[in-house]
Amino acid sequence: MSLIDAFGGNGMRIGLSVLTRAGQSLWENGIGQNVAFLATLLKNAPLVEGVYLLDCGDQGALPGDAPAEFRSLPLIPLGSAGDVVDVAIEIAGGLDIEWVRRFRARGGKIVCHICGQPYAALIEFSVFNRSGYWGDPTRADEIWILPKDRAFAPMLRSMHRCPVEIVPYLWAPNVLEHSITEARLEGLEFGYRPGPDGVKSGARIGIFEPNLSPIKTCVISAMICDALNREASPVVESVSLYNGAHMQGQTTFDFFRNSLSLHDENKIAVYGREYFVRAMSKSCNVVISHQLQCEQNYLYLDALYGDYPLVHNSPLFAHVGYYFEDSDIAEGVNQLRRACLTHDENLERYRARSRAEMDRLSPNNPSNAAAYVRRLIALKSES
Repeated sequence: MSLIDAFGGNGMRIGLSVLTRAGQSLWENGIGQNVAFLATLLKNAPLVEGVYLLDCGDQGALPGDAPAEFRSLPLIPLGSAGDVVDVAIEIAGGLDIEWVRRFRARGGKIVCHICGQPYAALIEFSVFNRSGYWGDPTRADEIWILPKDRAFAPMLRSMHRCPVEIVPYLWAPNVLEHSITEARLEGLEFGYRPGPDGVKSGARIGIFEPNLSPIKTCVISAMICDALNREASPVVESVSLYNGAHMQGQTTFDFFRNSLSLHDENKIAVYGREYFVRAMSKSCNVVISHQLQCEQNYLYLDALYGDYPLVHNSPLFAHVGYYFEDSDIAEGVNQLRRACLTHDENLERYRARSRAEMDRLSPNNPSNAAAYVRRLIALKSES
């Protein structure tokens, strides 16, 4: 039986939820890129008749910094989508529960695609008294998670009382390239340049963790930079800590920052949010990153695409960049030192490994498309 026959002779019409709002940027978190990359894959999948963006927000338009191919997708209000799509994938905007009930009653299928770390998302809203979206846990026919969250599948299966499936992590350079084009209009050039501007001549380190959750903060990365700085060679020229302005003035953070030799030598600066491309083009030539059970981050791919040395602790990316385990600061120092001393000489090999990883994660990779197609066929076959 062909793929089209599996769907009764018609291609599948798939809706992906988005949450439009005023002042939005595709770069403010990773979820918008999750939608963009999945839409790219589905648009080219053989059994898909159409891909629609289901607007759960109030703007009726996508962010201006979204790539043109993403903005070209039909954006329809959720209330008008019930007769348009066969499968609704809740990914970046919470689907109204009454709409979900009507949609499922008519035979529509609901997938809840959880891209953020599910345990942190469940616990932190309560512990830190934050507001957030919470829907009926039984609203979905199937839960999709990324490989990084495999350990939380039993928790989600118990909570949502439906199958939990692992789907491929996706990345493509089109979102980053849009930002590169915009930066070029400002006279900025993105991409690692060996030699006098290279890391061997002086490490200008960028730390980009969002600092909104314990799972992705600047602390371990800053400690690694500081430990290398105390060695005096190779030279740490500067450390730019982005997404940290909201922590300044907080007693614990100020104490931590002021305890660093980098602070004593006026080498560390704390900034608010900045576009990755602009930050790297203006101020940095190496990226260091640390996470706790959040092992797939677009930051890694963006840095690798620019050929920048990436020092990180993600076991899912251990074969690219400069990898250290867990929160091992001594090994992090070793890898940062190695990046500083050898990156220029090993740039071609580094680039080849990076490109192979990008190809593996591409929405255009047939194996990724096949994995999502299998899930859609299985979803359709469920009564």
